[in-house]
Order: sequence, then C-alpha cells, then structure tokens
Amino acid sequence: MDKESRPTLSRRSMLAGAAAAGVLAPAVAASGVAAFSAAAGAESASAAAGALRQITLYAEQLKDSNLIGYALEPGKPTIPGPLLEIYEGDTIEIELVNTTNQRLSIHPHGVNYETTSDGSPLNDSFNNPGETKVYTWRTQTAYQRDGVYMPGSAGYWHYHDHALGTDHGTGGLARGLYGGLIVRKKGDLLPDRQYTVVFNEQSINNLVAPNTPMLEANKGERVEFVCVGHGTLPHTFHLHAHRWADNRTGHLTGPDDTTQVIDNRNLDPGSSFGFQVIAGEAVGAGAWMYHCHVQSHSDAGMSGIFLVRNPDGSLPDGAQAAIDRFHGMPMGGMDMKAMNMSPVPTGVHDGIAPLAPGNPSAKKSKNSPPAAGHGHK
Repeated sequence: MDKESRPTLSRRSMLAGAAAAGVLAPAVAASGVAAFSAAAGAESASAAAGALRQITLYAEQLKDSNLIGYALEPGKPTIPGPLLEIYEGDTIEIELVNTTNQRLSIHPHGVNYETTSDGSPLNDSFNNPGETKVYTWRTQTAYQRDGVYMPGSAGYWHYHDHALGTDHGTGGLARGLYGGLIVRKKGDLLPDRQYTVVFNEQSINNLVAPNTPMLEANKGERVEFVCVGHGTLPHTFHLHAHRWADNRTGHLTGPDDTTQVIDNRNLDPGSSFGFQVIAGEAVGAGAWMYHCHVQSHSDAGMSGIFLVRNPDGSLPDGAQAAIDRFHGMPMGGMDMKAMNMSPVPTGVHDGIAPLAPGNPSAKKSKNSPPAAGHGHK
C-alpha cells in the first residue's frame, strides 16, 4: 500500500479507573483519530457502582471542509464522533462546547435523560452558537415491575445532532454530527478492535469509495462493529465471509441457541446494531468487502474493505492486488458536493495504519477497556 493511501493509526482514549467523579483522563496509544471509551476501570466495579463519567466534547467544523464533527480535544473533530462506552448503571455528563456559528446539540438513543438533556429544539435543549451546555444521560439494568421485567439500557446505540439546519438536525446529520454509543452489561466480552460504520445517505462515514474507511485487524483478533443508519434512504449492511447472531451481542449463548445467524442486516435511518467477529475465523486472512447491499448504493460508492492481515501483521497473499482493484473500481451516482460528503480535503481520512510485520499491534487484554472507534478528521 503506498504512503498516500495508507490510513492513519486509530487513537484510543479512555477514562482512568473509577476515580471520584470519573473525570476524563485521555490515554493516547497513538496519534491519529480521536475516540473515547467510558467503560474504563475494573469492569465489575463500574457495573456495580454505577459510576459517574464526565467528559467534554467539542463540536467543530473540519478544516478546509463544510463538514462538522464532535471531538474530544479542540481542533480534532472526527466523523463519526468519538465512540462513547459505559456500563449499565453508569451516568455520563457531557459538556458540549459549540465552537461553530450555528445552533446544534447532542441527542442520544437508548439511554435515559430529562427534557433539559433531550438535545431537541422542542424542549429548548440545544447549544446556541459559541455556547457550552451540559447533557446528562443515565443508564439502568433490567428491573421487575408488575410481574414482568422491564428492559435495561444495554445495547449498541448512537448519538447525533438534533438542532442544526432544522428542528430535527437534518443539516447536522448531513454534515457529520453523529457517533456511536455502547452500553454494556457486566461480563460482556471486550474486543481487540472497534469500528463505527455509519451509512448516511449514499456514503459510509460521509465518504464514498474508494475513500471509505479500510478497517483492519490481524487474523484471530476479536473485532467489534457498531453500525448506524442516518439520512433518508434505506440500507442493508453486509460483511463478506463473517457472520454473527441476530441479537444484542452477536454471540450465541450455546450450541442449542436457535437465534438466527446472519451476515446481512437492515440499517435504516435512526437504527443501530453491533456485533463481534473473530477476524478471518474459518475463512483466513484477506481483503474482505463490507457494503450496503442495496445494489444502486454499493455501485455509487457504499463499499469498503475489511482487511484481515496475517497473525503477525503482514499482508496475506493477494490482498494488495485486491486493494488495488478496489481503488480502480468505477463509482458514481450522486452529487457529493450537494450532499456535504466526500471527496474530502487532503489529510481527511478514516482508518488505521497497517500493522508492521512481526508486530501484532497493541492487542488489548480481555479485561482492559475496549478500543474505541474512529472517523475521518
């Protein structure tokens, strides 16, 4: 892979252990794309104690672009925004700093909040230009009421603007103000790598092929996908050669679990799901495609590569040729400028750097906080 097409190394940020007030202390594994995991500290302690997590996000326009993203640090907005992650029972307070000259907000799916943290103009909940506002999201475990169990918050969710352009945030979504949100149960398996994939109109993370994110892993690593739909078009997410169970986690509970196993799932606007796979399990290393299976959408550029390297990080036979073919595929079918989408300025790219041969990457312990997703900056 030549230097120009080589994506940057994804950055992993996390909270320090369950300290008082849970103040954010970013720990950067490498330079590149910003991300965030609030599920740090001891897993059991976080799930049981219901920790308070406090972070600051910045809404900023991307350099040399009309796109806008959320950021953990000033000057580093990404699309998608940082992947937020907490355990059931936790509360997260988000101080949102609006650095733009337009009103905007942050609105979550799947968690509890009061009208003041709704992020919608209906409830007068948004940031005016230049304004800073705190949004509070709470989570809960399943509980019994009237003889039945009410659901908890665990799941693969997302957050997005709900105020820019219209009272529904249509302009904010078109310009990139969205990100992934995970609420875990105690005992959930933690991945080695995480990727947020957002189908927004006929783009992936506001990019179209061949500039779409190249998602990488070494064979045998546990990879988590957080899939989100936005815009006005119906989509389906398909991953070549890998499968998952159609439930909350993507895992089967045992050999007799009859949950349907799938490799393609609807991803309509406002919906989200997630799953984990073992990279290359039973199929081997290689350049595997992921794409929208609405044919006109994939033809228009809604496709990308899931590159599974050899266990030592080296490129498998045939992978480079497949990558080159992907970059030569004809794409077209929409006015990207009108949709505030790719092509993007030089240096704005999504992905992670290829792993050096003999270096299986910063593979994380199953007891460590999960790696976080990524977006172009």
